[in-house]
Amino acid sequence: MDLDTVRTFVAAADAGQFQEAAAELAVTQQAVSKRIAALERDLGVRLFTRTARGAGLTIDGQAFLPHARELLRAAERAVASVRPGSRPLRVDVIASRVAPSGLMRGFHRAHPEIDLDVVMLFDVETAVAAIRSGAIDASFRAVAMPGRPLPEDIESVRVLDEPLQLLTGPGHALAGARSVTVAQLADDGHRIWMPGIVPGTEWAAYYDDLVAEFGLTIEATGPNFGSDALLDTVADTPALATFMSEHTRLVWPSGHGLRRIPVTDPVPVYPHSLLWHRDNPHPALPALRAHLTDTPTDHDAAGTWAPDWVLPR
Repeated sequence: MDLDTVRTFVAAADAGQFQEAAAELAVTQQAVSKRIAALERDLGVRLFTRTARGAGLTIDGQAFLPHARELLRAAERAVASVRPGSRPLRVDVIASRVAPSGLMRGFHRAHPEIDLDVVMLFDVETAVAAIRSGAIDASFRAVAMPGRPLPEDIESVRVLDEPLQLLTGPGHALAGARSVTVAQLADDGHRIWMPGIVPGTEWAAYYDDLVAEFGLTIEATGPNFGSDALLDTVADTPALATFMSEHTRLVWPSGHGLRRIPVTDPVPVYPHSLLWHRDNPHPALPALRAHLTDTPTDHDAAGTWAPDWVLPR
């Protein structure tokens, strides 16, 4: 159904005359008559009857009028839902317990007036496709995939280099260490168990480079039952440890006795970047970028390591 004909019908019904409706709509009276005739053909009923004072609604016209008004209101709501600034800023944070989620909480505290819609997408290809389609406004992604650069219409800025830590149970050989070097982990053959590494993801590419660079032993065997099961296993298995990013928020039972140990010489950092479409008009997007880039962070600091193909700062 053509909304112009519906809009013309409502204007004519309110005015009681085609001539006044034409003036309100800035069209000719002939155009009003043609639109009403077209709507009547679509509906298969007469909507108006000629009177001495102009045009009156038939019984069918009276029945249709409230529904016509609702059609126009629905159309207005549909347009408003996609008008820049009228909908929440939609941002992908990957997962609820990782650093990007914390960055968005900080942004919300700094800008409570901005409506947010936080989503969690799995891999970088899905996130980029959602950005390009307009399904989301921005995404936090750690790294680009080697040999697969971002599309030219996707902008990025590096916002956080997050150090890795070693997580061990109380019986692990390194449980009492205040810090551990990458060389210690490699030379002593410590087993680092990370069942959440999924081949083809950007974090799998990151850890592949970490292993290649330093000769670490990282195992991704076995099913991934989630963080709780991972923590249970690490707590009970002295031969296993796992990597955890510094800002990952996890809570475990006090009886687990887990230890978070800084990794040094160099410090492996996981570089988070914000991605968005260069033509995205959402007015809150510049505020998010400004907030993230104004937050102090020491990219590529001396004594840190990240793959040489990560997104530039």
